[in-house]
Amino acid sequence: MRSVGNFLSAYGGNFKMALLLWPMLSFALTLPILAYLYHCDGRLRLGSSLAAYLTVLYGLGIVCFTLYPLPSGDSGPGITYGIQPQFMPFNSIDNIRQDGLKAVFQLGFNVVFFMPLGFIAARFFRMRFVPTVLLGLAVSALVETAQLTGLFGVYDYAYRCCDTDDLITNTLGALIGWLCARVLGPVRSPEEAGPVSVTENPSFLQRCVALWLDSIVIGLLSLLPYCAVALPLELVWEAPLELPGMTVNQTAALLLGASFWLAVLVVEVLVPWFRGGSTPGGAFVRMTCENHPRTTGYRLLFYALRLATLAAVCLWVPWAALILLLFYLFARRMPYDYLP
Repeated sequence: MRSVGNFLSAYGGNFKMALLLWPMLSFALTLPILAYLYHCDGRLRLGSSLAAYLTVLYGLGIVCFTLYPLPSGDSGPGITYGIQPQFMPFNSIDNIRQDGLKAVFQLGFNVVFFMPLGFIAARFFRMRFVPTVLLGLAVSALVETAQLTGLFGVYDYAYRCCDTDDLITNTLGALIGWLCARVLGPVRSPEEAGPVSVTENPSFLQRCVALWLDSIVIGLLSLLPYCAVALPLELVWEAPLELPGMTVNQTAALLLGASFWLAVLVVEVLVPWFRGGSTPGGAFVRMTCENHPRTTGYRLLFYALRLATLAAVCLWVPWAALILLLFYLFARRMPYDYLP
């Protein structure tokens, strides 16, 4: 038992690091997962939301357990010398002969550590057997490569041991995790789950996920035009982009601001106008911002009020967002939804 306790205590700092990173990264990292779930199912259950957060914690745990702590100081592995890799398959058999229970527990931990990956892939993302095994192999290979190359060249030498047996046991763990999920019930692909209709009464969280996806599109549309003009001037002609009577910074602020609001107009008004109320993000999570058909005049007013609401959130965050949230929690709809 003492060897097991020593083994776990050696990784205590790694798990604490994952817990410290989780609150800061979970919000940003879980949104893509929630968007994927909405895209597949058109709804989100509480259990799915919790599973998304646990998935993020698990992903951070993989990073922290396999790459942390990073080398520090002016000597040691990664700084002045490296740790030799182990490319001989099944070399762990010799380790078991030498170290006994400690080596067995290390192998078992490698298997158990990747079982959640296989389970999540099967139950959460509905992946089949072969793709799940390949995913486990790919994630493990990425980790081992990072260990072999000193975090992809960040350090001059390897500071963790790259072991072929880790690749085998991790992949085996993903395989067993998939089988465990299979025992709990059939794993259905998104295609087998059947088509999902577009909802006219999306939840607040669903609206937030759609807005987050739209924000990514808006950000790209805002940056690309300016970069397409400014970067060639800088790189080819070595001339900064300046409008008459303005500095470089003033020119950038003006053009980026104009591109931003033009992108907002396109993404939040023009696209949904011609796509039945679905913005790019709304189409991905299977929702429309129009809760019922309207005549042309009321539809114009609807999009004007919706655009004004989004502008208020952009300009007066967080107060506008808080007021909007409180309004939705009370009324279960947005202010512009009341338009006839």
